[in-house]
Amino acid sequence: MRWTYILAAVLSLGLASAAMAAGSTSSSTKPAKTGDFEQGVAAVKAENYERAIVLLQKVVAVEPENADAWNFIGFSHRKLNNLDRALPAYNTALAINPKHRGANEYLGELYLRIGDLAKAEERLEKLDDICFFGCGEYTDLKAAIEAYKSGKVSG
Repeated sequence: MRWTYILAAVLSLGLASAAMAAGSTSSSTKPAKTGDFEQGVAAVKAENYERAIVLLQKVVAVEPENADAWNFIGFSHRKLNNLDRALPAYNTALAINPKHRGANEYLGELYLRIGDLAKAEERLEKLDDICFFGCGEYTDLKAAIEAYKSGKVSG
């Protein structure tokens, strides 16, 4: 009888952990309805930001609530130094999903690019709240802030 309870507890913890892991991604809940999203992400990874923007704009035209697509649009614009276009894309992603880890990190990095350390640190605080047990986005933004404070360029 005791083993039954232990087994049930272990299985419950395993299921709870799997559910928490599934819910901890920074992606939006709606998958892209076209292959444009996947191609856009591949273009971002290949550092072909112009192509990524074109593809991801198609995605948000069909799925205006796709926080991931908006985040990658902002990222691509930031990498092309179109900071005035990156900012509204990140803000749109965060309006859709305020806990989007990528958008919070990248917005913080944008703030560093424009010299607004206080706003970058606000994004870091937000990530600290979102990433209860830590996450790569928090670590990356923290490192970027430390580099900024030491006079190294961040991007």
